[in-house]
Amino acid sequence: MRLSVLDQSVAVTGRSEDASIRETLALAQHCEALGYERFWLSEHHSHPTIVGSAPEVLMAAIAATTQRIRIGSAGVMLPHYAPLKVAEQFRVLEALAPGRIDLGVGRAPGSDGRTAQLLNPNARHAADHFPLQVRELQAWVNGTELPEDHPGRGVSAKPAGPGAPTLWMLGSSNYGAQLAAHYGLPYAFAWFITDGQGAEEALTVYRELYRPSGLHPAPQPALCVWALAADTEAEAWQLFSSRERWKIDRNRGTLGPLQSPAEVAQRPYSVAEQVDAERLRSTALVGSTAQVASKLRALSEALQVEEIVVITWTHDPMARRRSYELLAQEFCSIPSPAREA
Repeated sequence: MRLSVLDQSVAVTGRSEDASIRETLALAQHCEALGYERFWLSEHHSHPTIVGSAPEVLMAAIAATTQRIRIGSAGVMLPHYAPLKVAEQFRVLEALAPGRIDLGVGRAPGSDGRTAQLLNPNARHAADHFPLQVRELQAWVNGTELPEDHPGRGVSAKPAGPGAPTLWMLGSSNYGAQLAAHYGLPYAFAWFITDGQGAEEALTVYRELYRPSGLHPAPQPALCVWALAADTEAEAWQLFSSRERWKIDRNRGTLGPLQSPAEVAQRPYSVAEQVDAERLRSTALVGSTAQVASKLRALSEALQVEEIVVITWTHDPMARRRSYELLAQEFCSIPSPAREA
């Protein structure tokens, strides 16, 4: 089983939002040294907690400060943009880090409706054209021709080169699974969004409907999960209290920076909130290294996925780095020094 990373540049209390972007850059370098397969970045807009708004920009910085790890978007919310421009951005990234770029795309807005409308005045209708956008993006990224009656036929995304970014479909429902299968693309299911609901069905749909493509002759599924390991189980659950409190607040319409465990402890749960907390703990991938590793292996086996992408939030960045260190001890091999270009 291979392990990768998804990071969202989360805002935390007591630290400015711009510092979260720099922490993401430091985490990417850390995870490369630990032997992780990929480092993916999400896209959200006008979000009080998740401040990673431009993955393509941050990917360039990571490309310049790493040598081996694959770098990707998880993902570009394609209805906001023109596929040609996205293709150009990622072909530039491919030139900066040949053979290391993943272009994950999704249909969700990554924002509220008003923000989505500001990003693209045609946002309400853009999502309806998502399959066509994916087809156009696929052609421009890979340098293949569009149909003869397409207005973009003959237009190319520069710079050209020997390689191309790897296009991934991201999703949390059967829709993305079906589209990935139709176009013969790798597919990552967002377990951390649905708490696992619909994962087995979506992955089954993906495999059963998969149409082999030249680049991907067989299905390539991955699973994105939220997980946290610490040196002791007690420490892990204490660290998890920040995420737990955030999810409970979010479900009641309140968003903000991630609070520290000490701040969370000053806000006792109501009876209803305690019920919600116990439900969250019952399915959380949290604990000691051995406990979390066992849960990840069980998920991999049950859903027949060979790659799991781990997202972790902690108020203290060092605790997050430690969690990735502990999981790397179980799943990752320290890479050989990269060859000089």
